[in-house]
Amino acid sequence: MLFAIIMAGGSGTRFWPKSRRNLPKQLLNLHGDATMLQQTVERIAPLVPAERVFVITGADQAEATREQLPELPSSNIVAEPCPRDTAPCVGLAAEIVAALDPDGTMIVMPADHVIRPDEAFRRAVEAAVAVVEDAPGSLVTFGVRPTRPETGYGYIQRGEALGPRDGVAVHRVVQFREKPDRETAEKFVASGDFAWNAGIFVWKARTILGEIRRHKPLLGAALDRVGAAWGTAAGPNVLAAEFPEMERTPIDKAVMEKADDVKVLEVVYDWNDVGDWRALRPLLPADEAGNAVRGDVVALDTKDSIILSDDGGLIATIGLDDVVVVQSGGATLVARRDQLDKLKGLVEGLNASGHGSYL
Repeated sequence: MLFAIIMAGGSGTRFWPKSRRNLPKQLLNLHGDATMLQQTVERIAPLVPAERVFVITGADQAEATREQLPELPSSNIVAEPCPRDTAPCVGLAAEIVAALDPDGTMIVMPADHVIRPDEAFRRAVEAAVAVVEDAPGSLVTFGVRPTRPETGYGYIQRGEALGPRDGVAVHRVVQFREKPDRETAEKFVASGDFAWNAGIFVWKARTILGEIRRHKPLLGAALDRVGAAWGTAAGPNVLAAEFPEMERTPIDKAVMEKADDVKVLEVVYDWNDVGDWRALRPLLPADEAGNAVRGDVVALDTKDSIILSDDGGLIATIGLDDVVVVQSGGATLVARRDQLDKLKGLVEGLNASGHGSYL
Protein backbone atom coordinates (compact mmCIF):
# COMPACT_ATOMS: atom_id res chain seq x y z
CA MET A 1 0.00 0.00 0.00
CA LEU A 2 1.02 3.59 -0.58
CA PHE A 3 1.20 5.95 2.40
CA ALA A 4 1.65 9.73 2.22
CA ILE A 5 3.91 11.43 4.76
CA ILE A 6 3.71 15.21 4.91
CA MET A 7 6.49 17.00 6.76
CA ALA A 8 4.95 20.11 8.33
CA GLY A 9 7.41 21.62 10.78
CA GLY A 10 8.78 25.15 10.81
CA SER A 11 9.35 28.04 13.17
CA GLY A 12 7.36 30.74 11.38
CA THR A 13 10.26 33.07 10.57
CA ARG A 14 10.46 33.36 6.78
CA PHE A 15 6.95 34.79 6.31
CA TRP A 16 6.89 36.94 9.42
CA PRO A 17 4.83 38.86 10.43
CA LYS A 18 2.06 36.80 8.81
CA SER A 19 3.65 33.57 10.05
CA ARG A 20 4.26 32.98 13.74
CA ARG A 21 5.73 30.21 15.89
CA ASN A 22 2.40 28.37 16.12
CA LEU A 23 1.35 29.40 12.60
CA PRO A 24 4.18 28.61 10.15
CA LYS A 25 3.76 29.08 6.43
CA GLN A 26 2.13 25.71 5.67
CA LEU A 27 -0.84 26.77 7.83
CA LEU A 28 -1.26 30.04 5.94
CA ASN A 29 -3.33 30.85 2.89
CA LEU A 30 -0.60 32.56 0.86
CA HIS A 31 -2.23 31.96 -2.52
CA GLY A 32 -5.35 30.22 -3.77
CA ASP A 33 -8.38 29.24 -1.71
CA ALA A 34 -6.73 26.91 0.82
CA THR A 35 -3.67 26.80 3.03
CA MET A 36 -0.49 25.25 1.69
CA LEU A 37 -0.97 22.21 3.93
CA GLN A 38 -4.52 21.71 2.72
CA GLN A 39 -3.39 22.01 -0.88
CA THR A 40 -0.71 19.36 -0.28
CA VAL A 41 -3.27 16.92 1.12
CA GLU A 42 -5.69 17.65 -1.73
CA ARG A 43 -2.91 17.04 -4.27
CA ILE A 44 -2.21 13.50 -3.08
CA ALA A 45 -5.80 12.58 -2.14
CA PRO A 46 -6.69 10.84 -5.44
CA LEU A 47 -3.81 8.38 -4.83
CA VAL A 48 -3.86 7.94 -1.04
CA PRO A 49 -6.98 7.72 1.16
CA ALA A 50 -7.17 9.89 4.27
CA GLU A 51 -6.51 7.01 6.65
CA ARG A 52 -3.08 6.51 5.04
CA VAL A 53 -2.06 10.19 5.10
CA PHE A 54 0.15 11.17 8.04
CA VAL A 55 1.34 14.66 8.94
CA ILE A 56 4.47 14.99 11.05
CA THR A 57 4.49 18.39 12.72
CA GLY A 58 5.67 20.25 15.80
CA ALA A 59 3.95 20.15 19.13
CA ASP A 60 3.10 23.87 18.86
CA GLN A 61 1.30 23.34 15.57
CA ALA A 62 -0.41 19.98 16.09
CA GLU A 63 -3.79 21.31 17.18
CA ALA A 64 -3.99 23.89 14.37
CA THR A 65 -3.02 21.15 11.92
CA ARG A 66 -5.85 18.92 13.13
CA GLU A 67 -8.30 21.81 12.78
CA GLN A 68 -7.23 22.38 9.17
CA LEU A 69 -7.47 18.69 8.24
CA PRO A 70 -10.66 17.34 9.82
CA GLU A 71 -10.84 14.63 7.15
CA LEU A 72 -7.75 12.91 8.59
CA PRO A 73 -7.93 10.69 11.69
CA SER A 74 -6.73 12.74 14.64
CA SER A 75 -4.04 10.15 15.40
CA ASN A 76 -2.56 10.70 11.92
CA ILE A 77 -1.33 14.12 13.06
CA VAL A 78 1.91 13.16 14.78
CA ALA A 79 3.62 15.77 16.95
CA GLU A 80 7.39 15.69 17.30
CA PRO A 81 8.47 16.57 20.85
CA CYS A 82 11.09 18.96 19.43
CA PRO A 83 12.65 19.86 16.05
CA ARG A 84 15.22 17.29 14.88
CA ASP A 85 15.39 17.90 11.10
CA THR A 86 14.21 15.49 8.42
CA ALA A 87 16.10 12.25 9.15
CA PRO A 88 14.38 11.62 12.52
CA CYS A 89 11.11 12.86 11.02
CA VAL A 90 11.33 10.45 8.09
CA GLY A 91 12.47 7.62 10.35
CA LEU A 92 9.56 8.14 12.74
CA ALA A 93 7.11 8.09 9.83
CA ALA A 94 8.73 4.94 8.42
CA GLU A 95 8.37 3.16 11.77
CA ILE A 96 4.66 4.03 11.78
CA VAL A 97 4.17 2.83 8.20
CA ALA A 98 6.15 -0.38 8.76
CA ALA A 99 3.98 -1.20 11.78
CA LEU A 100 0.83 -0.83 9.66
CA ASP A 101 2.18 -2.57 6.54
CA PRO A 102 5.62 -4.22 6.58
CA ASP A 103 5.72 -3.90 2.77
CA GLY A 104 4.36 -0.35 2.74
CA THR A 105 5.62 2.28 0.30
CA MET A 106 5.91 5.92 1.36
CA ILE A 107 5.87 9.20 -0.47
CA VAL A 108 7.50 11.84 1.72
CA MET A 109 6.88 15.48 0.85
CA PRO A 110 7.01 18.93 2.44
CA ALA A 111 3.77 20.70 3.28
CA ASP A 112 4.77 24.07 1.87
CA HIS A 113 5.50 23.63 -1.84
CA VAL A 114 3.49 24.97 -4.76
CA ILE A 115 3.16 22.35 -7.50
CA ARG A 116 1.14 22.79 -10.68
CA PRO A 117 -0.62 21.04 -12.29
CA ASP A 118 -1.64 18.46 -9.72
CA GLU A 119 -2.16 15.82 -12.41
CA ALA A 120 1.49 16.01 -13.48
CA PHE A 121 2.57 15.57 -9.87
CA ARG A 122 0.42 12.49 -9.47
CA ARG A 123 1.83 10.98 -12.67
CA ALA A 124 5.31 11.44 -11.21
CA VAL A 125 4.25 9.75 -7.97
CA GLU A 126 2.82 6.78 -9.86
CA ALA A 127 6.04 6.50 -11.87
CA ALA A 128 8.15 6.59 -8.70
CA VAL A 129 6.00 3.93 -7.03
CA ALA A 130 6.41 1.71 -10.09
CA VAL A 131 10.21 2.09 -9.88
CA VAL A 132 10.17 1.11 -6.21
CA GLU A 133 7.88 -1.85 -6.79
CA ASP A 134 10.25 -3.15 -9.48
CA ALA A 135 13.35 -2.54 -7.30
CA PRO A 136 12.29 -2.46 -3.64
CA GLY A 137 15.79 -1.47 -2.50
CA SER A 138 15.63 1.79 -4.43
CA LEU A 139 15.46 5.25 -2.93
CA VAL A 140 13.71 7.57 -5.40
CA THR A 141 13.92 11.34 -5.26
CA PHE A 142 12.25 14.00 -7.40
CA GLY A 143 14.39 16.40 -9.44
CA VAL A 144 12.97 19.51 -11.06
CA ARG A 145 14.41 20.66 -14.38
CA PRO A 146 16.12 24.03 -13.67
CA THR A 147 14.80 27.11 -15.40
CA ARG A 148 17.48 29.47 -14.07
CA PRO A 149 20.80 29.32 -12.16
CA GLU A 150 19.13 29.40 -8.75
CA THR A 151 21.48 29.67 -5.75
CA GLY A 152 18.79 29.00 -3.16
CA TYR A 153 18.20 25.33 -4.06
CA GLY A 154 20.23 22.16 -3.72
CA TYR A 155 21.02 20.23 -6.90
CA ILE A 156 21.10 16.58 -7.98
CA GLN A 157 23.49 15.40 -10.68
CA ARG A 158 21.87 12.86 -12.98
CA GLY A 159 23.85 9.89 -14.23
CA GLU A 160 22.96 6.80 -16.24
CA ALA A 161 19.54 6.95 -17.88
CA LEU A 162 17.38 4.03 -16.79
CA GLY A 163 14.65 4.62 -19.31
CA PRO A 164 11.37 6.47 -18.84
CA ARG A 165 8.66 5.21 -16.53
CA ASP A 166 5.14 6.18 -17.53
CA GLY A 167 6.64 9.02 -19.57
CA VAL A 168 8.87 10.27 -16.74
CA ALA A 169 12.66 10.08 -17.20
CA VAL A 170 14.54 8.08 -14.55
CA HIS A 171 18.29 8.34 -13.90
CA ARG A 172 20.77 7.08 -11.39
CA VAL A 173 22.04 9.78 -9.03
CA VAL A 174 25.71 10.70 -9.29
CA GLN A 175 25.80 13.16 -6.42
CA PHE A 176 23.88 15.68 -4.37
CA ARG A 177 25.21 19.23 -4.25
CA GLU A 178 24.46 21.89 -1.67
CA LYS A 179 23.23 25.36 -2.58
CA PRO A 180 25.88 26.70 -4.98
CA ASP A 181 27.25 30.15 -5.66
CA ARG A 182 26.08 31.93 -8.80
CA GLU A 183 28.98 30.81 -11.01
CA THR A 184 28.57 27.17 -9.98
CA ALA A 185 24.80 27.30 -10.48
CA GLU A 186 25.33 28.63 -13.99
CA LYS A 187 27.66 25.72 -14.76
CA PHE A 188 25.15 23.23 -13.38
CA VAL A 189 22.35 24.57 -15.57
CA ALA A 190 24.55 24.83 -18.67
CA SER A 191 25.70 21.21 -18.32
CA GLY A 192 22.16 19.85 -18.55
CA ASP A 193 23.09 17.14 -16.03
CA PHE A 194 21.62 18.72 -12.90
CA ALA A 195 18.13 19.03 -11.45
CA TRP A 196 16.85 21.04 -8.52
CA ASN A 197 16.42 18.93 -5.39
CA ALA A 198 12.70 19.08 -4.62
CA GLY A 199 12.95 17.23 -1.30
CA ILE A 200 10.28 14.69 -2.27
CA PHE A 201 11.02 10.98 -1.89
CA VAL A 202 9.44 7.58 -2.57
CA TRP A 203 10.68 4.32 -1.00
CA LYS A 204 9.69 1.27 0.98
CA ALA A 205 9.44 1.97 4.71
CA ARG A 206 11.63 -1.04 5.45
CA THR A 207 14.23 0.17 2.94
CA ILE A 208 14.70 3.64 4.42
CA LEU A 209 14.78 2.19 7.94
CA GLY A 210 17.48 -0.24 6.85
CA GLU A 211 19.50 2.59 5.32
CA ILE A 212 19.19 4.69 8.49
CA ARG A 213 20.37 1.75 10.59
CA ARG A 214 23.29 1.24 8.20
CA HIS A 215 24.49 4.83 7.99
CA LYS A 216 23.26 6.22 11.33
CA PRO A 217 23.12 3.22 13.70
CA LEU A 218 22.44 5.23 16.87
CA LEU A 219 19.56 7.03 15.21
CA GLY A 220 18.26 3.75 13.79
CA ALA A 221 18.34 2.07 17.20
CA ALA A 222 16.45 4.96 18.80
CA LEU A 223 13.84 4.90 16.06
CA ASP A 224 13.40 1.16 16.49
CA ARG A 225 12.72 1.65 20.20
CA VAL A 226 10.09 4.25 19.34
CA GLY A 227 8.61 1.94 16.70
CA ALA A 228 8.43 -1.01 19.09
CA ALA A 229 6.42 1.07 21.57
CA TRP A 230 4.22 2.82 19.00
CA GLY A 231 0.53 2.16 19.55
CA THR A 232 1.05 0.97 23.14
CA ALA A 233 0.41 2.81 26.38
CA ALA A 234 4.15 3.43 26.68
CA GLY A 235 4.42 4.92 23.18
CA PRO A 236 4.10 8.64 24.05
CA ASN A 237 6.62 8.38 26.89
CA VAL A 238 9.13 6.49 24.74
CA LEU A 239 8.81 9.09 21.97
CA ALA A 240 9.20 11.94 24.48
CA ALA A 241 12.33 10.33 25.92
CA GLU A 242 14.00 9.19 22.71
CA PHE A 243 13.26 11.93 20.20
CA PRO A 244 15.13 14.83 21.85
CA GLU A 245 18.27 12.67 22.04
CA MET A 246 18.26 11.81 18.34
CA GLU A 247 20.88 13.36 16.10
CA ARG A 248 19.63 16.50 14.37
CA THR A 249 20.38 15.79 10.72
CA PRO A 250 18.68 16.01 7.31
CA ILE A 251 17.80 12.83 5.43
CA ASP A 252 19.91 13.93 2.46
CA LYS A 253 23.13 13.98 4.49
CA ALA A 254 22.20 11.05 6.73
CA VAL A 255 21.26 8.64 3.95
CA MET A 256 20.76 9.91 0.42
CA GLU A 257 24.35 11.05 -0.14
CA LYS A 258 25.65 7.67 1.08
CA ALA A 259 23.18 5.07 -0.20
CA ASP A 260 24.02 2.86 -3.17
CA ASP A 261 20.73 2.64 -5.08
CA VAL A 262 19.44 6.19 -5.44
CA LYS A 263 17.39 7.20 -8.48
CA VAL A 264 16.01 10.55 -9.58
CA LEU A 265 12.86 11.24 -11.57
CA GLU A 266 13.01 14.29 -13.80
CA VAL A 267 9.59 15.75 -13.11
CA VAL A 268 7.90 18.13 -15.52
CA TYR A 269 5.51 20.11 -13.35
CA ASP A 270 5.96 23.71 -12.16
CA TRP A 271 7.50 23.80 -8.70
CA ASN A 272 8.10 26.54 -6.15
CA ASP A 273 9.30 25.84 -2.62
CA VAL A 274 7.99 29.25 -1.45
CA GLY A 275 11.09 29.94 0.60
CA ASP A 276 10.21 33.49 1.63
CA TRP A 277 8.17 36.53 0.59
CA ARG A 278 10.06 36.85 -2.69
CA ALA A 279 8.60 33.56 -3.92
CA LEU A 280 5.08 35.02 -3.93
CA ARG A 281 5.64 37.43 -6.82
CA PRO A 282 4.95 34.84 -9.55
CA LEU A 283 2.05 33.40 -7.56
CA LEU A 284 0.03 36.55 -6.94
CA PRO A 285 -1.63 38.80 -9.53
CA ALA A 286 0.63 41.72 -10.45
CA ASP A 287 -0.34 45.27 -11.34
CA GLU A 288 1.04 47.13 -14.35
CA ALA A 289 4.14 48.13 -12.36
CA GLY A 290 4.97 44.55 -11.39
CA ASN A 291 3.73 44.82 -7.82
CA ALA A 292 2.14 41.81 -6.12
CA VAL A 293 -0.55 43.37 -3.97
CA ARG A 294 -3.15 42.02 -1.56
CA GLY A 295 -5.51 43.95 0.71
CA ASP A 296 -6.06 47.70 0.94
CA VAL A 297 -3.02 49.11 -0.84
CA VAL A 298 -2.27 52.32 -2.76
CA ALA A 299 1.11 52.15 -4.51
CA LEU A 300 2.24 55.40 -6.16
CA ASP A 301 5.40 55.34 -8.27
CA THR A 302 6.17 51.94 -6.75
CA LYS A 303 7.30 48.94 -8.77
CA ASP A 304 8.44 45.32 -8.52
CA SER A 305 7.33 45.10 -4.90
CA ILE A 306 5.25 42.82 -2.67
CA ILE A 307 2.69 44.66 -0.54
CA LEU A 308 0.14 42.89 1.67
CA SER A 309 -2.28 44.34 4.18
CA ASP A 310 -3.85 41.62 6.33
CA ASP A 311 -5.10 43.77 9.22
CA GLY A 312 -7.61 45.81 7.24
CA GLY A 313 -5.54 48.98 7.39
CA LEU A 314 -4.43 50.94 4.34
CA ILE A 315 -0.83 50.65 3.18
CA ALA A 316 0.26 53.59 0.99
CA THR A 317 3.66 53.72 -0.68
CA ILE A 318 5.44 56.37 -2.75
CA GLY A 319 8.55 56.01 -4.86
CA LEU A 320 9.63 52.52 -3.79
CA ASP A 321 11.30 49.79 -5.84
CA ASP A 322 11.94 46.13 -4.98
CA VAL A 323 10.57 46.23 -1.44
CA VAL A 324 8.38 43.99 0.70
CA VAL A 325 5.76 45.58 2.95
CA VAL A 326 3.57 43.27 5.03
CA GLN A 327 1.12 44.35 7.73
CA SER A 328 -0.26 41.44 9.75
CA GLY A 329 -1.07 40.57 13.34
CA GLY A 330 -0.31 44.03 14.67
CA ALA A 331 3.19 44.10 13.18
CA THR A 332 4.57 45.62 9.99
CA LEU A 333 7.59 44.49 8.00
CA VAL A 334 9.31 46.86 5.58
CA ALA A 335 12.35 45.43 3.80
CA ARG A 336 14.28 45.54 0.58
CA ARG A 337 13.72 42.33 -1.32
CA ASP A 338 17.45 41.66 -1.53
CA GLN A 339 17.73 41.84 2.27
CA LEU A 340 15.12 39.20 3.14
CA ASP A 341 17.79 36.63 3.98
CA LYS A 342 18.20 38.59 7.22
CA LEU A 343 14.55 38.17 8.24
CA LYS A 344 15.13 34.97 10.21
CA GLY A 345 17.76 36.69 12.32
CA LEU A 346 15.47 39.66 12.93
CA VAL A 347 12.63 37.42 14.09
CA GLU A 348 14.91 35.35 16.30
CA GLY A 349 16.02 38.58 18.00
CA LEU A 350 12.53 39.79 18.87
CA ASN A 351 12.64 38.26 22.35
CA ALA A 352 15.85 40.08 23.21
CA SER A 353 14.40 43.38 22.04
CA GLY A 354 11.29 42.98 24.20
CA HIS A 355 8.96 42.02 21.35
CA GLY A 356 8.52 38.31 22.07
CA SER A 357 4.74 38.64 21.89
CA TYR A 358 5.08 38.94 18.11
CA LEU A 359 6.78 35.55 17.68
